[in-house]
Amino acid sequence: MPVVIPAQTEFALGAARSEALARLTDGLDARGFAWLAGYFAARAELPDPASSPTAETSTLLVVSGSQTGNARRVAEKLANDTQRQGYAVRHLHAGDLKLKQLANERLVYFVISTQGDGDPPEEARGLIDGLLSARAPKLDGLRFAVLALGDSSYPKFCAIGRVLDTRLSELGAERVLPLAEADVDIERVAAPWRDAALARAKADVPPSPANNVTPLRPRVPAATRDAPRAIALVENQRITLRSARKDVHHLVLDLDGTGIVYQPGDSLGVWPVNPATHVQALLAASGANGDALVEYQGRSQTLREWLSHEREITRLAKPVVAALAQRSAGAESWLAAADLPARLRTTQLAELLAELDERVTADWLVAHLLPLTPRLYSISSSALAVGNEVHLTVAVDSRGAASRYLAESTDGALVRVYVDSNPRFHLPDDATDLIMIGPGTGVAPFRAFVQERAERGARGRNWLFFGEQHFASQFLYQAEWLDALKRGHLSRLDVAFSRDQAQRVYVQQRIWERAQDIYAWLESGAAVYVCGDATRMAPDVDRALRSAIELARGQGDADDYLAGLVEAGRYRRDVY
Repeated sequence: MPVVIPAQTEFALGAARSEALARLTDGLDARGFAWLAGYFAARAELPDPASSPTAETSTLLVVSGSQTGNARRVAEKLANDTQRQGYAVRHLHAGDLKLKQLANERLVYFVISTQGDGDPPEEARGLIDGLLSARAPKLDGLRFAVLALGDSSYPKFCAIGRVLDTRLSELGAERVLPLAEADVDIERVAAPWRDAALARAKADVPPSPANNVTPLRPRVPAATRDAPRAIALVENQRITLRSARKDVHHLVLDLDGTGIVYQPGDSLGVWPVNPATHVQALLAASGANGDALVEYQGRSQTLREWLSHEREITRLAKPVVAALAQRSAGAESWLAAADLPARLRTTQLAELLAELDERVTADWLVAHLLPLTPRLYSISSSALAVGNEVHLTVAVDSRGAASRYLAESTDGALVRVYVDSNPRFHLPDDATDLIMIGPGTGVAPFRAFVQERAERGARGRNWLFFGEQHFASQFLYQAEWLDALKRGHLSRLDVAFSRDQAQRVYVQQRIWERAQDIYAWLESGAAVYVCGDATRMAPDVDRALRSAIELARGQGDADDYLAGLVEAGRYRRDVY
């Protein structure tokens, strides 16, 4: 069915854009076109807040710097609450906030997370670097407040929030609320901070007529984090050999009739069910009765149901150990251990209780364990290529919740999911060359990228770097990559299998070896996308890119060169 653009429309679409839109909508049914009609109608009335060259002094700006979506959700709630009460408010992602624009603002609330060992979320890297640089503007007229999100399991808890709070003050901005720091139990700090922030905004921002309030451009998706959709698993295939050290599965879920839409670069949020063996181990270690009814915050169900569906039992958090330390000297000593971060990563509560020979009640478990949270997985398919399906590439962690839950699910099983949009990792235009670096399951979004660009007939070249331990047993999607090379959908493929030879070889070495070619691609306008492990891979790849650029340019300004790529949106990372 062709797409008809009315002559009187305010949108002047060129021939190329019309052709692209026609390709994107080819095959849509009536329901799909109805959804698009409503979506574009809403977008037509919702101006982009980032497009205004100057800020209105009567408008509150809420900025979120988020990696997994937590900071974004807190910021959205604050902005929505402010808007509902009739005050002008805008919400921006940190990556969309320019330093020059910040100097024109009058009241800004920042909600920002800290990743790993004191790193900013990807979308906030440019903002933080700019504020810390010599080019940072004076902010004498700005009033601000910062809510920092972090995980006290890490030594540099809320480090980025602290850096941001201090730097804004150094640049002359006035702090209107003390820095607030939220641990993994976010709402205990976020809820009162939002109340205080809203009260302060009411004092500083005049009420606005309802028709003058700047909307936030919310999407109305078919499924959300708090209202996921149960969809059917239709394929679950292990794609590493049984002999491989890693158990990786390719999963296909059916979206037919759900209204769920996604783009390459987005993630699928999966609400897991904790493995029955993990639940039973915790019941045995705690001495609590799994059939005991537990009432908490107005809800009543058995302890087994709480532990299976509502509570985080596979990840041990510092607040849980701190609560246990109030009744156990052994837990207090454990909490003070120098290697606490490593212990938290490798120990589950059942193991800690067994180690301390400590018993806790059913009520204690429900009250002190953190709420179960969804896990995000990079989508490894293009809807243009696979239709009403969404594909995932999942490495199974035997001690985890979601990956094991997915791997053990059989065809027909219903999985509760939602799409977590990640516009900072969406594809560039079809003419841009892509350098994609995705070791292990980090290759997942690049499978979607290659599929999408093939379906769209993109002119840009695609270069993939992939790494794993063994060629024979762990070359994920090998046949697809070779076919893509043959068809011209993949221009280059460089691989590194670390344990197939005496001296280990990683992706970063391949980057170094291809330094001249990488630089040539960058000079011709290519964009670099990196996906995968944030702890070791991403820093190693970043160093390799800097070294490759220095080698190719013959001068030591790789930091500035990469900073320019980040600012231009040509160096993007989705790391976790």
